[in-house]
Amino acid sequence: MNILIIGGGGREHALAWKIAQSPKVDRIYCAPGNAGTATVAENIDIGAEDIDRLLDFARVEDIGLTVVGPEAPLVAGIVDRFEEHGLRIFGPSALAAKLEGSKVFSKNLMQKYGIPTAEFRSFTDADHAIRYVEERGPVVVKADGLAAGKGVILCENAKEARAAVQKIMQDRAFGDAGGRVVIEEWMRGREVSLLALCDGKTALPLEGAEDHKAVYDGDTGPNTGGMGAYSPAPIFTDALREQVLNEIMLPTVRAMEQEGAPYKGILYAGLMITDAGPRVLEFNARMGDPETQPLMVRMRSDLVPLMEACIDGTLDGCEIGWDPGASVCVVMASGGYPDSYEKGKPITGIENAQAVEGVTVFHAGTKRQDGQVVTSGGRVLGVTALAPDVPSAIEKAYSAVEKIHWEGVHFRRDIGRRPQ
Repeated sequence: MNILIIGGGGREHALAWKIAQSPKVDRIYCAPGNAGTATVAENIDIGAEDIDRLLDFARVEDIGLTVVGPEAPLVAGIVDRFEEHGLRIFGPSALAAKLEGSKVFSKNLMQKYGIPTAEFRSFTDADHAIRYVEERGPVVVKADGLAAGKGVILCENAKEARAAVQKIMQDRAFGDAGGRVVIEEWMRGREVSLLALCDGKTALPLEGAEDHKAVYDGDTGPNTGGMGAYSPAPIFTDALREQVLNEIMLPTVRAMEQEGAPYKGILYAGLMITDAGPRVLEFNARMGDPETQPLMVRMRSDLVPLMEACIDGTLDGCEIGWDPGASVCVVMASGGYPDSYEKGKPITGIENAQAVEGVTVFHAGTKRQDGQVVTSGGRVLGVTALAPDVPSAIEKAYSAVEKIHWEGVHFRRDIGRRPQ
């Protein structure tokens, strides 16, 4: 069958790389793709949010399965449009994608169905929000809508919280996502991610992964879309995984069915493991980036039949095989990210890094220009290593990272090294 993958980041390269291994696949297209996806798929010059052109392409090219990577087209209703025309597409409907598209919707759903999360209030008026934070201790201020993983600000005190409200609601640093804010208690603990395949009625969890959101070592500096990830996360024991499945993932799938928006696709739960147990930080309606990269290199099962089972409602009874080892992904970013940065910097050493045993270099913000690969985004590469254990995977990943160069490159040097 012909496959269309929508998106152009590291997640999409990892998905294309994995899907290309399936015997069910004849041809893969990636829209718009990057310099890395071009090695395993045919890049198509159509933007991820250009739903009309993507729909026309899928109909003309006899696409048997479309896989949506980023959140924006999901929230915009791409799944609904494709299904209206009888096309098979992996991802949640626009109503179901509101779990990510609106923090307020998500928090209200969790409150209604008793799914554990932080206490919260939402505001559409900046002055009201500022008065509220004056009376609180440490809080987390979140833009309500999509903000490319960056619309969350941790505030130790009222001064920082006031500045966060102003940045989101008055300065509109995250655009229209700042029309409303959610202010919630600052939960303390360890952050992990659990992704699950869903078919509207049940959930099949993937292996646990741990992301590193802050831009600098030691989890300092502003949040980013993710500076690295590793799997498995030792803190995420089998018992904890089962607890999260039964107390969070399955109740959420059932809640969405009750709300008339059956959830199909990937449900991503960003979790805080507190002294009182796991709590939901946020839900995403798609695979994480960079969590997808280490998860794909560890997954032994064919991903395509699993995606088809989600669409067909036949996920119950499916299983996923995993490499027993560990995988670490180190994100190499443009200098200045997550703020302003320059593009068009020539990259050298990717081939040398790929030559390290067990290493795959996934492209994110890259393009091919004048016969060479250059930077074209904030997060540029995800250097991903598979090894028998986390320390070995860390060593391999960083040995490969050191072989890659461009002007102004930035990466964290402590990915995977959190105390266990």
